[in-house]
Amino acid sequence: MTNSKIIDQLKKTQILELLKEGKRVDGRLFDEVRELTIDVGVIPKAEGSARVRLGDTEVVSGVKVQPERPFPDTGDQGMLICTAEILPIAHPSAETGPPQPPVIELARVTDRGIRESKMLDMKQLVLEKDKSVIGIFCDNAVTDHDGNLFDACSYATTAAINSCKIPKYEMKDDKPVKIENEFITPPITTLPVSVTMAKIDEYIIVDPNLDEWSIMDSRITITTNSDGNVVALQKGGSGGFTQDELVKCAEISVKVGSKIREIIKESSSGAN
Repeated sequence: MTNSKIIDQLKKTQILELLKEGKRVDGRLFDEVRELTIDVGVIPKAEGSARVRLGDTEVVSGVKVQPERPFPDTGDQGMLICTAEILPIAHPSAETGPPQPPVIELARVTDRGIRESKMLDMKQLVLEKDKSVIGIFCDNAVTDHDGNLFDACSYATTAAINSCKIPKYEMKDDKPVKIENEFITPPITTLPVSVTMAKIDEYIIVDPNLDEWSIMDSRITITTNSDGNVVALQKGGSGGFTQDELVKCAEISVKVGSKIREIIKESSSGAN
């Protein structure tokens, strides 16, 4: 057994002993999220941006808006693309070069939560059907990694989009032309919020930090909209969840998500 595996096993034993006593390594309750702070407008040249600090995990999200030719099968809708990267300064395990599978999954889960919730009314982002639409590109950069990047990226992206200003365009000679100093409000319909839970042995905990993340048996990320409806779900890890556990996780995601949503609203209202 390698030194790292021995350390992980010792760490898991310690965390599990605490869980049996109803405690977590950082003193939180099982359904308690780490301290969350959101600052918007942190990138002056971006149409929208947000910095999220979830405990010691930090993510910066920037939104770029520009006209695009629509995809052939969605000529009556705007375009949304979310990306993610873990910067080398975030954690010793971060790698440069092409994105690794965990980073690809991170971007996809973030994108899916926004897309499946229908946060944006994409039909309002059409300049001319089948010819030109408004593209919204959300780039997430992890600057400090202490676990649960899924939720940190979700909150940063949602806050950045919710507080962004979309330049106004008009079609001239079949081409989109930007109208200087004029903007439209993003067509927000709901605020999606993801809540990630880890299962360690028989215990389910919300917002796992890096120590908990490294030894969990399985995880589940559930995204809800403003009405408290589940809109997206992603499961990971080798372990599973029973039907009762899934119901419990869904209930937790609704309860915790409503609190997070208020923080996102407050951060965006302060920028307007």
